[in-house]
Amino acid sequence: MVDVVNINVEKVNQSRIKEVDFDKIVFGKVFSDHMFVADYKNGEWSDLKIQPYSPISLSPACAALHYGQAIFEGMKAYKNENGEVLLFRPYDNAKRINISARRMCMPEIPEEIFIEGLKKLISLDSAWIPSGEDSSLYIRPFMFASEQLLGVRPADEYKFIIFTAPVNSYYSVPVNVKVETEFSRAMEGGVGFAKVAGNYGAALYPAKMGQDKGYQQLVWTDSATHEYIEESGTMNVMFQIGNKLITPNLDLKTTLAGITRDSVLTIAKELEYEVEERRVSVKEIIESAKNGSLKDVFGTGTAATIAQIVSITLKGERFELPPIENRAISNSISKKLMDIKKGRVEDKYGWVLKL
Repeated sequence: MVDVVNINVEKVNQSRIKEVDFDKIVFGKVFSDHMFVADYKNGEWSDLKIQPYSPISLSPACAALHYGQAIFEGMKAYKNENGEVLLFRPYDNAKRINISARRMCMPEIPEEIFIEGLKKLISLDSAWIPSGEDSSLYIRPFMFASEQLLGVRPADEYKFIIFTAPVNSYYSVPVNVKVETEFSRAMEGGVGFAKVAGNYGAALYPAKMGQDKGYQQLVWTDSATHEYIEESGTMNVMFQIGNKLITPNLDLKTTLAGITRDSVLTIAKELEYEVEERRVSVKEIIESAKNGSLKDVFGTGTAATIAQIVSITLKGERFELPPIENRAISNSISKKLMDIKKGRVEDKYGWVLKL
């Protein structure tokens, strides 16, 4: 068993933080000083270290580049009014990355390696956590097959890395979406429930075609019939019809079990909203948009937290949704969730880890 207390630390000679204008950060383009790295070889995790953020050297035969064994997570860190660092639901990310690892025939990452590496890294780079209301330190843990291998089998060597990026809002404006009825994101028996790099790569082409027509995201539907809604782009999606908050369930394992999704549903129940997790048909959503009972639509995810959706288009017919300022459910949940993340209210769920 690896002694996870023994994480070697190599600090940068000089921080780059003074070069950054935190008010003008482009999401995912500015990175903090350090990264955590661990290697899996000979059946065990070893060589745990924190080092300066830098390029990594890969063989042209790196197995991940050829056979797609690559998974990742997304999470965030915040600071409270006292300047203390708060991590949001890190143990849930540690569990979920191993769900992805098992599906992709990759070694699981011991929770103590994930959490201790994360804590030490964030503590070292805590100055990079922005203070703005819609700002945070985005954290990207990921693992890939690093073995030099031309042969279709699970690799024997892997690399696990955590790096971070200060970010502002993911979406600068509310989102227009298009219901996708030709391409599919996932299918039953596939890897839709796992956070696999290939899921996102396969979605780029239809998403780009939608963006070229003015849609920031797609609403993915089931691969068999395209009659039922699954996700919206890189987010889980929720609908308020009448007084109910409705979201696609996870039974078919074609949809990612979002940590923000779970947080939103938990808070919605606390605020005494009626919640339904079930199959949601495209027909139901379009009919509710037509008759005025569709009161609120929003996406949930780590990057966006809550992304307001302002229009839905199906086969060229566009449906405008109610004004954002009138949306009681998403606005109240968004405020409550951010208050928990930033330590302004009691965290009765034990979601926040204070460093």
